[in-house]
Amino acid sequence: MEVALATAAVVVMGTGNRVLYKLALVPLRQYPFFLAQFATFGYVVVYFSVLFLRYQAGAITDEMLSLPQKPFILVGLLEALAAAAGMAAGAVLSGASIPILSQTYLVWQLLLSAIFLKRRYRVNEITGCFLVTVGVVITVASGSGAGASLQSTGILWPLLMIISFFLQAADTVLKEIIFIDAAKNLKGGSVDLFVVNSYGSAYQALFMFLLLPILSKLWGIPFHLLPTYIRDGAACFLNMGSLSSGCEGAPLLPLLFVLVNMGFNISLLHLLKISSAVVSCLASTFSVPLSIYAFTLPLPYIGVASSLPPGFVAGAAVLIAGLLLYCLPQAQNSGNRND
Repeated sequence: MEVALATAAVVVMGTGNRVLYKLALVPLRQYPFFLAQFATFGYVVVYFSVLFLRYQAGAITDEMLSLPQKPFILVGLLEALAAAAGMAAGAVLSGASIPILSQTYLVWQLLLSAIFLKRRYRVNEITGCFLVTVGVVITVASGSGAGASLQSTGILWPLLMIISFFLQAADTVLKEIIFIDAAKNLKGGSVDLFVVNSYGSAYQALFMFLLLPILSKLWGIPFHLLPTYIRDGAACFLNMGSLSSGCEGAPLLPLLFVLVNMGFNISLLHLLKISSAVVSCLASTFSVPLSIYAFTLPLPYIGVASSLPPGFVAGAAVLIAGLLLYCLPQAQNSGNRND
């Protein structure tokens, strides 16, 4: 019963996380970087709060906290780049396209795990990964419909979102390497998850600041106008003052996204702890078609619901088939995420 309830929580939270990711960018459409910063600092506060409590309880040791910092610095850099690219592309792409493109994460993870972790995969796992790729290609190629298909946005934004998930996959593989190395350094022990997340989030926040010149150029914002951009983003987030026009839904939607995203990560970790990687992977997979369907509903603030042309549905069907084939056989060997 506990596993069933935890699985249901992952499916519900996963669906809500995907939908709210897009909804949060409705009021902050012009300020995706501000939303990225807000989420980043929210994670830092939460993770370090949990880290402190677990340290006080004795679950985290001084030895864990003294692990080498270089891998965590690279984790922070990858997460900062992934968040920036994802937020920028997510503000432009249609809501139904984001869950589809997000599944390219499996392709990148498969390749990077094979290269850096020397993983070997079964034929059905590779076939499942191939079907995921085919599903994405079918989706991108189905360009009919006004505003709902990926083709209507051009190649840049889908490509930027795919790059974002490549960076996330690289981040995941690096974290797995950190866990493997930590087990050796801690003499068979295991580093606490919140040590990795806390350090990674702190460095991510740092790099988000250091990369401001590059990020501003990416979004077409002159660097000298960044203070004005941040000020206007804060005004839009608070939905106050003369700059709040078009920011309806803030701060509720951005806050809901951050909270649900944290809840999804926690529920996924809990399910993984009490069951297996196969169950957690399948539970997360089932949130994909649910979120795609959710974007066809008349959601508040999002305006006209996304329409799904036949090619889009066919691509989603092939993608889901690939996910199921990929996850079913010994998913614990496929390099699941540790965060």
